[in-house]
Amino acid sequence: MSTTSRNVFCLLVFLVAGAVPEIAAAHVEDPGFAGGFLTGFSHPLFGWDHVLAMVAVGLWGAFLGYPAIWLLPVVFPLIMAFGAVLGILGVPVPSVEAGIALSSVVLGLVIAAALRAPLWIAIVVVGGFAVFHGHAHGTELPNATSPISYSTGFVVATGLLHLCGIGFGFLAGWPAGALAIRTAGAAIAVAGVAFLIGFA
Repeated sequence: MSTTSRNVFCLLVFLVAGAVPEIAAAHVEDPGFAGGFLTGFSHPLFGWDHVLAMVAVGLWGAFLGYPAIWLLPVVFPLIMAFGAVLGILGVPVPSVEAGIALSSVVLGLVIAAALRAPLWIAIVVVGGFAVFHGHAHGTELPNATSPISYSTGFVVATGLLHLCGIGFGFLAGWPAGALAIRTAGAAIAVAGVAFLIGFA
């Protein structure tokens, strides 16, 4: 990726990160929105199993290159929102926590192995795991909280975590950077195994 593209990307990250507090502050007079958005936004950030998987999606997308670099981080939140609806409606999804942990294992391994899967396979893998993550968010919706505000919050937070992974993924252009990314993938996979053992 060119220097100009990286500069544009960094600017976008800066603008989005700066806009999030403004979005929340602009609606403080509406407790449902403020509480729902902020609660939803913080939810993915305080669970390492969620954080690692979200960053891994961005990393894998960056490694695969265009169009996966943008498509995977778009597909994941969209399908995650569908999973959240299932959770809010009480539709059962088996082994949600194990599925979340397994997402870190699988995504970490494909990054560590530098696997260049076809785009459709990457979408299926990422989308499948997104259902588990979304369902967990949906079932943990606090009482008296707006589902739309809450969902908006965790989708925005998820997008920012994907951007972190993409930003780190830009290091793949250098030999040392590629090694760092594969090492990070291995670490994510090991953490996922630890999560799996914890849920066993």
